[in-house]
Amino acid sequence: MWDAITTVIKMNDKVERMAATIITQQQKIEGLTERVIRLETALEIGLARNHSGKVPPRIEPEE
Repeated sequence: MWDAITTVIKMNDKVERMAATIITQQQKIEGLTERVIRLETALEIGLARNHSGKVPPRIEPEE
């Protein structure tokens, strides 16, 4: 009986640590997404300046 309780407690600890890791990874992913958006914007602005009045083609996300 004690072994089963000990196993459940250990599993709970692992789940809690994994949840914390997932939260951290999600925050990193969101930060990278924001950076990519800024880079895409800067690229589109740069392309627009080089086309002397021409509208640059829009960068479409790949799926």
